[in-house]
Amino acid sequence: MLPIPCRHARLATILASAFLCAGGALADEAGEIKALLARGEGAAALARAERATSAQPRDVTLRFLHGVVLMDLQRDDAALAHFAAITQDYPELPDPYNNIALLHARAGRLEAARQALESALRNDPGHRIARTNLGEVHLMLAAQAWELAAAGAPLEAPLQRRLDAVRALLAAAPARPARLAP
Repeated sequence: MLPIPCRHARLATILASAFLCAGGALADEAGEIKALLARGEGAAALARAERATSAQPRDVTLRFLHGVVLMDLQRDDAALAHFAAITQDYPELPDPYNNIALLHARAGRLEAARQALESALRNDPGHRIARTNLGEVHLMLAAQAWELAAAGAPLEAPLQRRLDAVRALLAAAPARPARLAP
């Protein structure tokens, strides 16, 4: 798994606000989906998320959580489509772009990941996780460029040291789950 985090306190704030506005039923529904994920019951979480979003298709909190469940189940194409739909309806939210970036990075589409993170940061320049992820994507892009340069001819010693250092940084990054903390 790529070392791009998708855990962040910002979603907790969004979820808490939505829970207060929507009342206990939404909080219970989202809480149950998160609990199912925490217990490793991804299929049950997905079924519950599908029912919840079907019943409340405009609820951004449930829709976002549905996408998180898809990511957790490694259904990346479906998750990507899901988060892209959220950005169409709520283009001002940075978090769906952050998760889109994670999905692109996991698939090796680093330029698309960079663009998604830049969209997140246009919406919220202070979004710490998106900023952190952008730094990681830049490291991956640098490594990719230097590896391509090395394919044509051996790299000079200083450039080889940089490539080795970037590889070490990327390898040392802790693996983070591809979902948000319940």
